[in-house]
Amino acid sequence: MLTVIGEALVDVVQSSSGIEAHVGGSPLNVAVGLARLDHPVQFIGRYGRDPYGDSVAAHLRSSSVMVPLPPDDKPTSIATARIDDDGAATYNFDLTWELPGLGARLPLMLQGATLLHTGSIATALEPGAAEVLAAVEHAHPSSTISFDPNCRPTIITDVEYARNQTERFVVLADVVKASDEDLQWLYPGVDPLESARRWLTLGGSAGPALVVVTRGAEGPWGVTRAGEAGITAPAVDVVDTVGAGDSFMAGLLSALVDRGLDGAQNRETLRGMPAETLAAIMEHAARAAAITVSRAGANPPTRAELNDWMS
Repeated sequence: MLTVIGEALVDVVQSSSGIEAHVGGSPLNVAVGLARLDHPVQFIGRYGRDPYGDSVAAHLRSSSVMVPLPPDDKPTSIATARIDDDGAATYNFDLTWELPGLGARLPLMLQGATLLHTGSIATALEPGAAEVLAAVEHAHPSSTISFDPNCRPTIITDVEYARNQTERFVVLADVVKASDEDLQWLYPGVDPLESARRWLTLGGSAGPALVVVTRGAEGPWGVTRAGEAGITAPAVDVVDTVGAGDSFMAGLLSALVDRGLDGAQNRETLRGMPAETLAAIMEHAARAAAITVSRAGANPPTRAELNDWMS
């Protein structure tokens, strides 16, 4: 069982062609991406008893994502995405992030989990961020921990707070993915690749096994304790970039799980991953992201679609 914990949103997308609503939220997108790649996955998050919440629940059900928490009485969170003529998205948010009472139910929910992924708003916005950190600490002895800061400067405006909060999760994570824009915001004036190398050493002998930096059309780059690798991004006609990083994250994790590298018992093997294996898993992840950007909204591929695209 794979577990994703974090926010669910409805992306209200505004572009020159009109307005559309798509279910999203970075962690939710990763959960859906993993399920569509044929992994059993549960999503621990919140949404309301309202029409947008109904669409969130339907979206998760349609991709066979398990949802152990029921909806609550607060409004479903909304992200308004404005798409420019180049397909790039900028966001504004109206959201609530908390998971009251999660602690008592967490041991049962995480029983048997071999991987826990989190990130984005869920790990930065209180009061929910403290509950997510507690979940990561609980899961760490038995599960691979995956983290994507997916920074939202319009929500968390204090860069020093965001940097400190991000590093709290990086130290606990085995797999970290960040965009070059995330790293440039967190560490102004520092080469994003150098920041990634530093993250690899934050926990001393513990800490991340691998850190991957996405760089848009330039292609992803990653570092492990055994080496570094960079690949070329697949060429594709971009419709929009909504959910691209989340599809990449799901593809990255899927490739690791397919190789049997999930679970805390595999930490040392993960830390020793050679550069050629890192390049192969990034290729897999980049193809998943390429399919997503070729169509509207956060719409990650199925395993069949990914296999067809690769062939």
